Amino acid sequence: MRQEKINYLKDQYPPGTRIELEEMKDPYDPVPSGTKGTVLGVDDAGTIEVAWDNGRSLGLIPGEDSFQRLPPELATLKLYMPLFGEIYEKNEYGWEEEPYSIDGRELVGYDAEIEEALINNRLPEEKERGVMAWYSEEDTVNEKVQSVEFETEYREGQLWGVARCRVMGNLTPDELDALKEHITGQAADGWGEGFEQREIRVAEGILNVHLWNSDDWSIQTEEDQFGNLREEEGMSIEPCF
Repeated sequence: MRQEKINYLKDQYPPGTRIELEEMKDPYDPVPSGTKGTVLGVDDAGTIEVAWDNGRSLGLIPGEDSFQRLPPELATLKLYMPLFGEIYEKNEYGWEEEPYSIDGRELVGYDAEIEEALINNRLPEEKERGVMAWYSEEDTVNEKVQSVEFETEYREGQLWGVARCRVMGNLTPDELDALKEHITGQAADGWGEGFEQREIRVAEGILNVHLWNSDDWSIQTEEDQFGNLREEEGMSIEPCF
């Protein structure tokens, strides 16, 4: 096999690529059709070395064996942002004119109500992709990020806003920055602007929740948001995906 072809195969089937066998021409003990495996590499003869899921390690010969590359499996990336809220109380004369503000620690007791409101605020157009339905760029972020939905999660004594992202493959630093920028825009001016006006009925009165705040706000991966604290406590750091 010519070196140009070998280089092409290495580009097309880098280590970690998932494939599914359609037919192997080995006359003695072929790997069964339909078996899936993970590419280990391409050797100097152009054979694709594979670790098959059934434990076999027989390589593929391009042009003789038939197989297909599988799309990368979707992984979950969670981006964390602080939550802020306001409660309007009702007194004997009616509603208080000015609400009182609460932060993520005080919002813990309202997690079920907030989660229900987040679900009810989703639009029919967002059924498949969440707020990625409003991502306008035709780029690799649009290709890799299948969906983004807002939810909540209790961590480190407070309730956090979470953008739960379903991602195909890995994001580059630039792609992650672009995704964060899109989610920030949705939290501040798009989806989040409508959500913060949604009245959430709680025992004290009416709760409004903000996914974004101009002060003391950030959007971080799980590792960036909680990694240092976990290291200080001697805990292992979980991957973001």
